Amino acid sequence: MNNHLVLLVDDDEITNFMSKQILSELGFNQVVSVKNGQEALKYVQNRCPDIIFLDIKMPVMDGFEFLAEFQEKKLCPQTKIVMLTSSSREAEKKQAALFTNVVEFLVKPLTKPKIGQVLKKV
Repeated sequence: MNNHLVLLVDDDEITNFMSKQILSELGFNQVVSVKNGQEALKYVQNRCPDIIFLDIKMPVMDGFEFLAEFQEKKLCPQTKIVMLTSSSREAEKKQAALFTNVVEFLVKPLTKPKIGQVLKKV
C-alpha cells in the first residue's frame, strides 16, 4: 500500500471516478476528490496532499486561478502538482511551468503509464 495522500481536482465526476480506480489499483489508498479549485483551496488549508492532480478547465475557480492563490498563500510547499488537460496547448504548458509546485503536465485521461511517469518525478 502507498500512504501518499492524493487530491484529485476535476469537475467531471466520471474522470474522478476513473482516476480513483487507477490510483487504487496502483496501491494509493488515500485519494480525495473535489470539483473545483475553490474546494481544493479549502481542502489544502487543512491538510497538505503529497500529490495534486489538477484539471485546468473548471467552473467556479479553474486550475490556474487555484495555482495563483496556492502559490501566493504559500500553501503546502512540499506538494507536487500535476496539471491535467483535455488537449495539449503549448501556452498552457508555459503558464504551468511558472508555478514552482508543478512537476508534470498531462493530457487526460490518467493511465497507469502516465501515473508511473509522475511517480518518477516525485
